[in-house]
Amino acid sequence: MAKHKPLVWLPACHRHLDLSDPGGYSVLADRYALAVTEVGMQPVLFPMAGAEDVPDLLPLVDGVLLTGSPSNVEASHFGAEPLDTDLLDPRRDALTMALVRVALGEGVPIFGVCRGLQEMNVALGGSLYQRVHELEGMLDHREPEGASLDVQFAERHDVLLEPGSEFARWAGGTRVRVNSLHGQGIKELGRKLVAEARSPDGLVEGVRIAGARTFAYAVQWHPEWRHAENRFYERTLRAFAQACEDHRLVKEEALV
Repeated sequence: MAKHKPLVWLPACHRHLDLSDPGGYSVLADRYALAVTEVGMQPVLFPMAGAEDVPDLLPLVDGVLLTGSPSNVEASHFGAEPLDTDLLDPRRDALTMALVRVALGEGVPIFGVCRGLQEMNVALGGSLYQRVHELEGMLDHREPEGASLDVQFAERHDVLLEPGSEFARWAGGTRVRVNSLHGQGIKELGRKLVAEARSPDGLVEGVRIAGARTFAYAVQWHPEWRHAENRFYERTLRAFAQACEDHRLVKEEALV
């Protein structure tokens, strides 16, 4: 069998970008696909996949990257009332809620970024703050509205990392500065989620899944952004890439 790059499933988002085309569009921000490619993997999309397709499609890939998105996880998934400002993506919610659970059950590497962290938390029974910036004593974690991307993705605050954690190893210490572009955040942790990174206001910003058979982490910041210029981001993505490569090799050996 010819060797191929590890294949990483990036769930698409769904938008109505053209009012004259009511069918909508499946979209993915290029920066996620580019980051995956730059650390030696091949991004894969299954635009029309639903929860029922996950068991058949997951064996075709070597990892899952749950990307960030402007949309929020629908409040009904964690027992809250929707907000009138919510931008929702029910198709993505339905897919990722199943994808998280099956990937963990099958030992497929999974990495959640921003919305992806929130999806992993909710899929495992956790809940979310819907407007972190309105909570007393909390930072405003949103990006500056209308600013350039360089300003939006600039490092905004420190995160405190659990000593001895993989996060601390990737960062080379227990404090590191990250970007911040989110309005929602973890309220109650889902089953088996362990908080290993927190912002100065105490908000959980990095987690691992206890007992996972392989790489199973999620972060609230965006390590895909100019990762080659940031040692912490780069090491995090490289660790995910290595886990996907290891998973690919295990699958190939099983076919011999």
